[in-house]
Amino acid sequence: MTDPTRPVQPQPGILAISPYVGGESRLAGVADVLKLSSNENPFGPSPKAVAAFREAAGELALYPDGHHSALREALAEVHGIPAQNIVCGAGSDEIIALLCQAYAGPGDEVIHTRHGFAMYRISALAAGATPVEVAEDQRRTDVAAILAAVTERTRLIFLANPNNPTGTMIGEAEVAHLADALPPHALLVLDGAYAEYVEGFDAGREVIAARQNVVMTRTFSKIYGLAALRVGWCYAPDHVVDVLHRIRGPFNVALPALAAAEAAARDTEWTARCAAANAEWRDWLATALRAAGIPCDPPFGNFVLARFATPEAAQAADRRLRQEGVIVRGVASYNLPAALRITVGDETACRRVADILSAFMADQAA
Repeated sequence: MTDPTRPVQPQPGILAISPYVGGESRLAGVADVLKLSSNENPFGPSPKAVAAFREAAGELALYPDGHHSALREALAEVHGIPAQNIVCGAGSDEIIALLCQAYAGPGDEVIHTRHGFAMYRISALAAGATPVEVAEDQRRTDVAAILAAVTERTRLIFLANPNNPTGTMIGEAEVAHLADALPPHALLVLDGAYAEYVEGFDAGREVIAARQNVVMTRTFSKIYGLAALRVGWCYAPDHVVDVLHRIRGPFNVALPALAAAEAAARDTEWTARCAAANAEWRDWLATALRAAGIPCDPPFGNFVLARFATPEAAQAADRRLRQEGVIVRGVASYNLPAALRITVGDETACRRVADILSAFMADQAA
């Protein structure tokens, strides 16, 4: 008999979720805060995207195009892929959640790497599936370890390339090997949120084109500077596209967001300028931190993972940065308690971070 005093309970797995915590943006009592905690583009969106967003303000009474036709056509042209194989979402987070909803449930397993994006685990649990954490090799994806973890219950494998928060990546040959070695009941999801920061990288486009078991997710939140609008997309085989269209909301991306994203996608000159500036100052910052005695793996995204000797040293460095008005991201929740993830800002921001941490390390050595 049902207990009338007991509150309604959520589906299994929901209460096991630790809510996602975004990067901080404010410091009490500090007016001039430098936020380097969320991997945002310091140069902002394309002016053409801003103009498109403003123009769309005159159409707020209208529903958006539920087929996302103009944005899909723009993405198809820019990336050289078929428009019919693109699905758009409210950020790549929604695409990740839809994939878990569609392909994983109670009794199923979803694989992610030890330092992988938190939403993989969250979305798996929300679907009632079991997340399976696989070790990395010196903060780099270990394909052999992933394959060793695959079972008859595996349904999805999430792989960010480049990875967040480590900034490391693996080559296309390793990705292709992983895809080819998977059993037919498993789908490989390549998260390309930071793909635009890697020169000449297609984020797995060719791997997907030749196979039926690989999906690529992308976002407009990083290099395109449209994090506030929540636009993402995926490139997938026909059968996956059909499934996602069946379960996504009919108007899941807002009209102004679609307009801005289309303009941003087409403004390849702005994207290239942002990528070039990021590469220059990312490499400069990593070199400066190493010179100060702070190890960094070669970074491929728009951030640097600064590693310290102990968790206490990382916390002390974080406190020093905050005292100087700089917010970075502690990544203990990503199993990296002795590290800080630092977004690559403009020249002024990078020099400011390097000066603060160089002084910190000198004080520690004194």
